Amino acid sequence: MDSLIAASARALAAGDALGALKRVALRDDPPALALRGIAMAQLGELARARELLRRAARGFGAHEELSRARCVVAEAEVALAMRDLGGSPRSLTSAASTLEARADHANALQARLIATRRLVLLGRLDEAALALARLDPRGLPPSLAAVAELTAAELALRSLRIGPAQAALARAREAAERARVPALRGEVEEAEAALGRPAARRIFAGGEQALRLDEVAALLDSDALVIDALRHRVHVADAWLPLARRPVLFALARTLAEAWPGDVDREALIECAFRTGHPDETHRARLRVEIGRLRALVKSMAQIEATARGFVLQPHDARAVVVLAPPIDGDQASLVALLSDGAAWSTSALALALGASQRTVQRALVELEAEGRVRAIGQARARRWLSPPLAGFTTILLLPAALPIE
Repeated sequence: MDSLIAASARALAAGDALGALKRVALRDDPPALALRGIAMAQLGELARARELLRRAARGFGAHEELSRARCVVAEAEVALAMRDLGGSPRSLTSAASTLEARADHANALQARLIATRRLVLLGRLDEAALALARLDPRGLPPSLAAVAELTAAELALRSLRIGPAQAALARAREAAERARVPALRGEVEEAEAALGRPAARRIFAGGEQALRLDEVAALLDSDALVIDALRHRVHVADAWLPLARRPVLFALARTLAEAWPGDVDREALIECAFRTGHPDETHRARLRVEIGRLRALVKSMAQIEATARGFVLQPHDARAVVVLAPPIDGDQASLVALLSDGAAWSTSALALALGASQRTVQRALVELEAEGRVRAIGQARARRWLSPPLAGFTTILLLPAALPIE
């Protein structure tokens, strides 16, 4: 390694992307291309960074397997930042194995952290938690230690384990300070700020109240009957009833809960559940059937009793009834949450993260664009989607698969 390459690498490790570029900007040999690519990535020029890293990987010969593997890892990190999640993770896994075999443990761990963060973005939290538990954090460079702790904190936040999340963020802050990389410090500060912002709304008959993440966790740990509109389920202490695949029943449960302790007339229930303002006898008959189904499902938690004008929800043991709603309503809440992270997402990555078809996502994006809530940049396959952050709110509970880890 010549002196300019070594000096550029040291500048990159310290977060000085411009200083690194000054030393290798006019060189086209593979090591210089790789360093230029990493520097461009740090400056936010992700498309150019990916091109440089690919050129560098092609430029390394067959006997330079280690350098090629490092380029693959760097390109994977750029793809993660670009929210390009559609590629196969096999090349990254192979690169990690090569790095381990060549005793480059720091870059091997970086590769595995990238794979874990990809799983988090896709909402595959159980797999991400398992992958993170397999990593050996001993002797990590401060920058990698900060990334590992940030990943652990996001996993804890998505499953509402506030204590472990705060502890992981404290460790991430300490590691980021030791690393002296401004971007890392900023990422830790943003994650800490999410703990203090409203994450959901508590709806009751008299109005609504914004809740922080710790208040949401406390509510779910209480003995209240919670109609959880974040995950579409009914929750009491350790028992919960999933209704995500039964939207009519969930709509009835939420409407009854929002009116508690009062009742709801039949016409209002029909309008909410069946989306019609002109009910007839067929709607009334169907309402009786659906109420009967809901009554049977929630009988261990509450009773649904008929009144003169409609129905009323009566929880067991004189429990309170609470509706936990997302900070924003609508069918596209999870889509808006993903786009509000400040990154530019491709349609295919959004579809992967939401578990929906690309066509469904495209239709939703067209509607949101017409409302001025998202904007597109680029054309054809290079098109990416952006949305301004939700001011004053953290969107962690709107993200896919937010609460599966216990």
